[in-house]
Amino acid sequence: MLSTRTSTSRTLDTAAGEGGCARFAVPTTPQPPSPATASVGSYQLALQQLTDSALPTGAFAHSLGFETYVDAGVVADEAGFGAWLSMFISQSLTYSDGLAVRFLYEGWDVLDLDALLSAQLLPRQVREASIKMGGRLLEIGAEVFPSDALELYRDLVTSGAAAGHQPLAFAVVARSLGVPQQEALAAYLFATVTSLTQNAVRAIPLGQNAGQRVLRKAHDDVAAATERIARLTPDDFGAVSPGLEISQMRHERQRARMFMS
Repeated sequence: MLSTRTSTSRTLDTAAGEGGCARFAVPTTPQPPSPATASVGSYQLALQQLTDSALPTGAFAHSLGFETYVDAGVVADEAGFGAWLSMFISQSLTYSDGLAVRFLYEGWDVLDLDALLSAQLLPRQVREASIKMGGRLLEIGAEVFPSDALELYRDLVTSGAAAGHQPLAFAVVARSLGVPQQEALAAYLFATVTSLTQNAVRAIPLGQNAGQRVLRKAHDDVAAATERIARLTPDDFGAVSPGLEISQMRHERQRARMFMS
């Protein structure tokens, strides 16, 4: 089990890590709210922008495995996609992305979390999707929500010390904005669900109203996942359904596809 680290400033801890490798700790002190958002719940407008489906992170290009089920005829309608989405929320989003967000908020070393995510995301396309969307989120965040913590993580990615995964990029920005942990976690999970549902509307295809019904039913799954994540331990990090991982691996060699993952 990895030990957690906390810091209130941008520091370099050269004593941590095997072989004397340098380790960086992401600042845990939230940045003060900007004048533009201070009068509206401090972070609310910023969080809405950060999780808006129009945020150009490239999420529209990824199915994260459901397209394989569509190709096999397993997911062919609203009910089928809803069942897949519920499973995805309770597995991948809970034990990987969700736990990563929670652990970063709790002060885990960002390099440790980044390396763990790279190791756990076995399907190559999904691993690359996380890095691509994370990279875009870091770029956008640097322009609209700059902070010392964000600059630190970007420096680690630029230097090649970190990959730059999406949930960590989101958590760094959200925590710097002063978003409470549980609220940030629920927002991240539902933003992912929204992107996947919009993609399913195009790919299956589903009607727009059907997509909204799926999203409404997903509220309970997201709420349950948020509560479950709060009770998990570091030993749970990375647990996932083998069937889901296999479908994600098969997508890479799928004969025809709309999505990159």
